[in-house]
Amino acid sequence: MARSTFDGPILSGDVRFGPLRNVGYSQLVNNIDLDFSNTTVGTNTYSGSSGQFVNSNGIPNLNAVVYQPSSTAYPAVAQTIPADTNTNIYRGAVFYLPVGADLDNIYVDVAALYAVSGGTAAVTSQTVYVSNNYTAAAGTPAYFATGAISAIGRQSLATFTATQIQNQTATPIDIYNGGTSPNVSQVVVTVAIVGTALLSATAITGRYDFTLQYSQPDNNIGNLTTYPYGNFD
Repeated sequence: MARSTFDGPILSGDVRFGPLRNVGYSQLVNNIDLDFSNTTVGTNTYSGSSGQFVNSNGIPNLNAVVYQPSSTAYPAVAQTIPADTNTNIYRGAVFYLPVGADLDNIYVDVAALYAVSGGTAAVTSQTVYVSNNYTAAAGTPAYFATGAISAIGRQSLATFTATQIQNQTATPIDIYNGGTSPNVSQVVVTVAIVGTALLSATAITGRYDFTLQYSQPDNNIGNLTTYPYGNFD
């Protein structure tokens, strides 16, 4: 299979100019799988650890930095992910996107629920939040959230708020690169596990797969008087 990597956006259509312009954007996908029993860095389903989220930019999952969202701070400042406690465990993944990306959807597929055994540990709830930073349990994410997850399968997203709908249309500058390279948006998926005596568990299982769908809009569009309705390319 061949591979091609280039700057976007990716556009397709056969009428490039005029009021009947039919050019559309291509939908893009990033995905990552987390097996909560896998604690081996550099493997395909590595799920991170206490205070550590992951990404799949290295193809196998590797430790990732979640940054404090800022359009001015340079160098970017890392955000602290809370360490595991008896009542809260956080695992998560980071996707890095072009600034201004339009978030279309995220699939949250649960192949096996997060589960603990041994000791007196018990899970009382598990929820996924999608934002431009880490989201605490019962928090309000910038983009998406599930309800409480209690069954295997593709999870439904909670009803969007007006603010979330607006945020989804264009991701902000979250990682400012000081003018040396393009700025970056980050989309952070937080799996929030709530329970009791969680640190007493001797075994953890569970598998969550995430697929983020987005498009990269074309900001190089004309109007009625400037390069009518078409691209400047």
